[in-house]
Amino acid sequence: MTTAALVPAAGKGERLGAGTPKALREVGGIPLLVHAVRALAASRVIDLIVVAAPVDFVDEVRGLLGELDVTCDIEVLAGGESRQESVARALIALPSEVDIVLVHDAARALTPPELIASVVASVAAGHAAVVPGLAVADTLKQVNTASDVVATPDRASLRAVQTPQGFARAVLQSAHAGVDPSDPIATDDAGLVERDGVTVHVIPGHEEAFKVTRPIDLILAEAVLAKRRASGNVS
Repeated sequence: MTTAALVPAAGKGERLGAGTPKALREVGGIPLLVHAVRALAASRVIDLIVVAAPVDFVDEVRGLLGELDVTCDIEVLAGGESRQESVARALIALPSEVDIVLVHDAARALTPPELIASVVASVAAGHAAVVPGLAVADTLKQVNTASDVVATPDRASLRAVQTPQGFARAVLQSAHAGVDPSDPIATDDAGLVERDGVTVHVIPGHEEAFKVTRPIDLILAEAVLAKRRASGNVS
């Protein structure tokens, strides 16, 4: 089977504050996107990585990724206005021989290669859609528009979903073909395939596959990276 990973990396990352696009923010002196691409390549199960870069930074991203010593192919194209549109653009760019498609957030830069390999293995084993997820530690409340609590879901049945999310190519293509790329209707690709009635299988996630969204997440990422470097475990 041939496997490709799509990396939507065109977001501005406004919650991180003013500055360069989120995927190009640095952790340990290296852009988040570079960390993410290195992890995908280090999994040794990816044949092609397609990055949807910020429109004004396509050449810069090509330069950054072109310097990496990896065995898989890397293609960079201009992303869209939304994550959904960026994924759709990257999906169209895939060659016909690709069977399995992963979608991975550049902001989950420190995702262990072992988790990436597990997602691919689960799709290859016959699951049409696979996501990694962690048990929820906090009590969650559902609220209405007035911010009044209307329900308290049982957290034992809840999972905080991560990426990469893996799909049989036909399943992901069908989900994206049925929606307008410029009109986001789901926060992740699993949500799109669920709309088509596809069962999404959850495998154990990893604490280090957290998403860098706020300034405090950058501090956590620096700590994780420092720990890896101290132990010699850096991709």
